[in-house]
Amino acid sequence: MTTILAGPDCTTMTEVRAGVDALDRELVALLARRFAYMDAAARIKPQRGHVRDEARKAQVIANARAEAVRLGVPEEAVGELWELLVEASIAYELSAFDRRGG
Repeated sequence: MTTILAGPDCTTMTEVRAGVDALDRELVALLARRFAYMDAAARIKPQRGHVRDEARKAQVIANARAEAVRLGVPEEAVGELWELLVEASIAYELSAFDRRGG
């Protein structure tokens, strides 16, 4: 079994790649959890028109950008990623809403 080192502890590209691959698996698992919340939202919201909420979208992206600043990672990149994530989440929720026959 390969030991996964923290980024600062890596001394070879093999270690870096193993860490990135492990982290990517964790990120996908977290995304699956996030999309499960979209399933719940599609079940809870009474109307399809309630799926898109621009004020909430802006809040989610602003929260992610603020967390990026706090952690010292590129705020602009995080903002762009969250824009894509939120739009993908909205599309997924709309699809889930339609599947349930809402």
